[in-house]
Amino acid sequence: MTDQHTTRPSLMIRLQSAGDEAAWSEFVADYEPLILNLARRLGCCEADAQDICQQVLASVVRDIGQWTTDGKPASFRRWLFCIARHRALKFFLAERKRVIAAGGSDVQQRLTQWPDSDDGHEATLQREYRQQLLLQAARRIQGEFHPTTWSAFWKTCVDGLPIAQAARELQITPGNIYVARSRIIARLRDVVREMEDGSDA
Repeated sequence: MTDQHTTRPSLMIRLQSAGDEAAWSEFVADYEPLILNLARRLGCCEADAQDICQQVLASVVRDIGQWTTDGKPASFRRWLFCIARHRALKFFLAERKRVIAAGGSDVQQRLTQWPDSDDGHEATLQREYRQQLLLQAARRIQGEFHPTTWSAFWKTCVDGLPIAQAARELQITPGNIYVARSRIIARLRDVVREMEDGSDA
Protein backbone atom coordinates (compact mmCIF):
# COMPACT_ATOMS: atom_id res chain seq x y z
CA MET A 1 0.00 0.00 0.00
CA THR A 2 1.27 3.50 -0.82
CA ASP A 3 2.40 5.53 2.17
CA GLN A 4 0.01 8.48 2.13
CA HIS A 5 2.23 10.48 4.47
CA THR A 6 4.95 10.94 1.83
CA THR A 7 2.64 12.95 -0.44
CA ARG A 8 2.09 15.95 1.86
CA PRO A 9 5.57 17.55 1.72
CA SER A 10 5.35 17.84 -2.06
CA LEU A 11 1.65 18.70 -2.32
CA MET A 12 2.21 22.36 -3.23
CA ILE A 13 4.72 21.42 -5.93
CA ARG A 14 2.37 18.74 -7.24
CA LEU A 15 -0.54 21.20 -7.37
CA GLN A 16 1.56 23.48 -9.57
CA SER A 17 2.10 20.60 -12.00
CA ALA A 18 -0.74 20.42 -14.48
CA GLY A 19 -2.71 17.20 -14.57
CA ASP A 20 -1.92 15.79 -11.10
CA GLU A 21 -5.46 14.68 -10.26
CA ALA A 22 -4.40 12.90 -7.07
CA ALA A 23 -2.87 16.12 -5.71
CA TRP A 24 -6.02 18.08 -6.51
CA SER A 25 -8.22 15.42 -4.89
CA GLU A 26 -6.07 15.62 -1.77
CA PHE A 27 -6.20 19.42 -1.80
CA VAL A 28 -10.00 19.47 -2.13
CA ALA A 29 -10.39 16.91 0.68
CA ASP A 30 -8.14 19.03 2.92
CA TYR A 31 -9.44 22.50 2.19
CA GLU A 32 -13.01 22.36 0.88
CA PRO A 33 -14.51 21.99 4.40
CA LEU A 34 -12.49 25.00 5.58
CA ILE A 35 -13.59 27.18 2.67
CA LEU A 36 -17.23 26.19 3.21
CA ASN A 37 -16.97 26.98 6.93
CA LEU A 38 -15.43 30.37 6.19
CA ALA A 39 -18.25 31.22 3.77
CA ARG A 40 -20.85 30.12 6.34
CA ARG A 41 -19.20 32.18 9.07
CA LEU A 42 -19.28 35.19 6.80
CA GLY A 43 -23.06 34.84 6.64
CA CYS A 44 -23.67 32.80 3.50
CA CYS A 45 -26.49 30.28 3.30
CA GLU A 46 -25.52 26.73 2.34
CA ALA A 47 -26.20 27.11 -1.40
CA ASP A 48 -24.22 30.36 -1.56
CA ALA A 49 -21.39 28.85 0.50
CA GLN A 50 -21.18 25.97 -1.99
CA ASP A 51 -21.13 28.42 -4.89
CA ILE A 52 -18.40 30.53 -3.29
CA CYS A 53 -16.39 27.39 -2.52
CA GLN A 54 -16.49 26.38 -6.19
CA GLN A 55 -15.37 29.88 -7.21
CA VAL A 56 -12.48 29.73 -4.73
CA LEU A 57 -11.37 26.32 -5.99
CA ALA A 58 -11.54 27.57 -9.58
CA SER A 59 -9.40 30.59 -8.59
CA VAL A 60 -6.83 28.31 -6.97
CA VAL A 61 -6.68 26.12 -10.09
CA ARG A 62 -6.13 29.23 -12.19
CA ASP A 63 -3.62 31.00 -9.91
CA ILE A 64 -1.72 28.24 -8.10
CA GLY A 65 1.22 28.59 -10.49
CA GLN A 66 1.72 32.17 -9.29
CA TRP A 67 1.64 31.37 -5.57
CA THR A 68 4.93 31.51 -3.66
CA THR A 69 5.47 31.23 0.07
CA ASP A 70 6.10 34.43 2.01
CA GLY A 71 8.35 32.53 4.41
CA LYS A 72 5.90 32.79 7.31
CA PRO A 73 3.91 29.92 8.85
CA ALA A 74 0.59 29.10 7.17
CA SER A 75 1.36 31.26 4.12
CA PHE A 76 -0.68 29.07 1.78
CA ARG A 77 -3.68 29.01 4.11
CA ARG A 78 -3.56 32.80 4.42
CA TRP A 79 -3.46 33.10 0.63
CA LEU A 80 -6.34 30.66 0.28
CA PHE A 81 -8.49 32.33 2.94
CA CYS A 82 -7.81 35.73 1.35
CA ILE A 83 -9.22 34.39 -1.93
CA ALA A 84 -12.22 32.93 -0.09
CA ARG A 85 -12.94 36.16 1.75
CA HIS A 86 -12.57 38.18 -1.46
CA ARG A 87 -15.02 35.88 -3.27
CA ALA A 88 -17.51 36.13 -0.40
CA LEU A 89 -17.21 39.92 -0.38
CA LYS A 90 -17.79 40.07 -4.14
CA PHE A 91 -20.84 37.87 -3.65
CA PHE A 92 -22.25 40.14 -0.94
CA LEU A 93 -21.61 43.28 -3.00
CA ALA A 94 -23.43 41.74 -5.97
CA GLU A 95 -26.26 40.73 -3.65
CA ARG A 96 -26.37 44.23 -2.21
CA LYS A 97 -26.92 45.72 -5.66
CA ARG A 98 -29.64 43.18 -6.36
CA VAL A 99 -31.36 43.75 -2.99
CA ILE A 100 -31.15 47.53 -3.24
CA ALA A 101 -32.79 47.30 -6.65
CA ALA A 102 -35.50 45.13 -5.10
CA GLY A 103 -35.86 47.41 -2.06
CA GLY A 104 -34.59 44.92 0.56
CA SER A 105 -32.17 45.49 3.42
CA ASP A 106 -30.96 42.06 4.59
CA VAL A 107 -27.71 42.07 2.61
CA GLN A 108 -27.07 45.72 3.45
CA GLN A 109 -27.31 44.82 7.13
CA ARG A 110 -24.88 41.92 6.71
CA LEU A 111 -22.39 44.18 4.92
CA THR A 112 -22.49 46.70 7.77
CA GLN A 113 -21.64 43.84 10.15
CA TRP A 114 -18.66 42.72 8.02
CA PRO A 115 -15.52 42.66 10.21
CA ASP A 116 -12.84 45.25 9.49
CA SER A 117 -10.13 42.65 10.01
CA ASP A 118 -9.75 38.91 9.72
CA ASP A 119 -8.37 38.49 13.27
CA GLY A 120 -11.54 36.95 14.71
CA HIS A 121 -11.98 34.61 11.78
CA GLU A 122 -8.32 33.61 11.71
CA ALA A 123 -8.34 32.17 15.24
CA THR A 124 -11.52 30.22 14.47
CA LEU A 125 -10.17 29.00 11.15
CA GLN A 126 -6.93 27.89 12.78
CA ARG A 127 -8.92 25.80 15.28
CA GLU A 128 -11.03 24.33 12.49
CA TYR A 129 -7.92 23.62 10.45
CA ARG A 130 -6.39 21.73 13.41
CA GLN A 131 -9.60 19.74 13.85
CA GLN A 132 -9.63 18.94 10.14
CA LEU A 133 -6.01 17.77 10.31
CA LEU A 134 -6.82 15.56 13.29
CA LEU A 135 -9.77 13.96 11.49
CA GLN A 136 -7.69 13.34 8.36
CA ALA A 137 -4.84 11.93 10.43
CA ALA A 138 -7.31 9.70 12.29
CA ARG A 139 -8.67 8.33 9.00
CA ARG A 140 -5.14 7.61 7.82
CA ILE A 141 -4.02 5.69 10.88
CA GLN A 142 -7.21 3.89 11.95
CA GLY A 143 -6.27 0.76 10.00
CA GLU A 144 -2.98 0.51 11.90
CA PHE A 145 -4.78 -0.41 15.13
CA HIS A 146 -6.94 -3.28 16.30
CA PRO A 147 -10.65 -2.30 16.21
CA THR A 148 -10.97 -2.62 20.01
CA THR A 149 -7.92 -0.41 20.53
CA TRP A 150 -9.36 2.18 18.17
CA SER A 151 -12.77 2.03 19.83
CA ALA A 152 -11.18 2.55 23.24
CA PHE A 153 -9.49 5.69 21.97
CA TRP A 154 -12.48 7.02 20.02
CA LYS A 155 -15.10 6.42 22.71
CA THR A 156 -13.07 8.14 25.43
CA CYS A 157 -11.16 10.87 23.56
CA VAL A 158 -13.69 11.84 20.89
CA ASP A 159 -17.11 10.77 22.17
CA GLY A 160 -16.22 11.71 25.76
CA LEU A 161 -17.32 8.43 27.32
CA PRO A 162 -15.95 7.87 30.84
CA ILE A 163 -13.08 5.38 30.84
CA ALA A 164 -14.82 3.01 33.27
CA GLN A 165 -17.93 2.88 31.09
CA ALA A 166 -15.92 2.36 27.91
CA ALA A 167 -13.97 -0.43 29.61
CA ARG A 168 -17.24 -2.19 30.51
CA GLU A 169 -18.64 -1.78 27.02
CA LEU A 170 -15.48 -3.06 25.34
CA GLN A 171 -14.83 -5.72 28.01
CA ILE A 172 -11.29 -4.57 28.61
CA THR A 173 -9.53 -3.03 31.61
CA PRO A 174 -9.19 0.74 32.18
CA GLY A 175 -5.44 0.18 31.93
CA ASN A 176 -5.88 -1.16 28.39
CA ILE A 177 -7.77 2.01 27.51
CA TYR A 178 -5.02 4.27 28.85
CA VAL A 179 -2.44 2.33 26.82
CA ALA A 180 -4.61 2.51 23.68
CA ARG A 181 -5.11 6.25 24.08
CA SER A 182 -1.44 6.87 24.64
CA ARG A 183 -0.37 4.87 21.57
CA ILE A 184 -2.92 6.44 19.24
CA ILE A 185 -2.39 10.01 20.47
CA ALA A 186 1.37 9.65 19.95
CA ARG A 187 0.79 8.33 16.43
CA LEU A 188 -1.70 11.13 15.67
CA ARG A 189 0.86 13.73 16.75
CA ASP A 190 3.44 12.27 14.39
CA VAL A 191 1.04 12.18 11.44
CA VAL A 192 -0.30 15.70 12.07
CA ARG A 193 3.29 16.98 12.26
CA GLU A 194 4.08 15.31 8.92
CA MET A 195 0.96 16.82 7.35
CA GLU A 196 1.70 20.29 8.70
CA ASP A 197 5.32 20.14 7.57
CA GLY A 198 4.08 19.68 4.01
CA SER A 199 1.09 22.00 4.02
CA ASP A 200 2.87 25.33 3.84
CA ALA A 201 5.78 24.62 1.54
